[in-house]
Amino acid sequence: MDTIELIEAYPAKIAQMLLNDEIDVGLVPVAIIPKLKEAHIVTDFCIGAETEVASVCLFSEVPIEQIETVILDYQSSTSVNLAKILFKEYWQKKVAFKEATANFREDIKGTTAAVVIGDRAFEQRLISKYSYDLATAWIAHTGLPFVFAAWVANKPLHENFIEAFNMANGYGIKHIDEVIAENTYDKYDLKKYYTENISYQFTEAKKRGLTFFLEKLQ
Repeated sequence: MDTIELIEAYPAKIAQMLLNDEIDVGLVPVAIIPKLKEAHIVTDFCIGAETEVASVCLFSEVPIEQIETVILDYQSSTSVNLAKILFKEYWQKKVAFKEATANFREDIKGTTAAVVIGDRAFEQRLISKYSYDLATAWIAHTGLPFVFAAWVANKPLHENFIEAFNMANGYGIKHIDEVIAENTYDKYDLKKYYTENISYQFTEAKKRGLTFFLEKLQ
């Protein structure tokens, strides 16, 4: 903590700051990697999923076959692009995509669905009749795990910093119970989320999944 200035914001905001060279490294949606002049993935950790991720879903009041319009959450470019790929390749259904407004979840009705991420997805799980987990769909489609976000730097970082930063990430993963104890939440089981839904190790399988996803963005 003595060597960094910590900035907190939603994923797409951090991504824009990295693109603007306002920060040196960020936990960002991986969809921005091709947009960076330089992209260096650092640490052995990521925000990935090997099963249901729970916090990145498509919500609707009708089955997917009846969906005509999909509102795209503005908070993560990765989730937005993942949804587009899945509609084209996995669900093989043409829909109209629409950018989200501030209160876009109120428009999830009729044949209009929405991609929702994060805490709001946990809330929406309790509301919408139909929920389609995007990580589950990707895994069924490709046989590979999915990486939503990674620690990406826009310039080379000193090896000593990377080593210390990697250890700090590892420390956090080993103390998840303490994190849960400090954050009470009644919309979803945080123990399940942090230990079953999110998979943190940036494994070779996840690297293959990430490469495959980035190839589809080109």
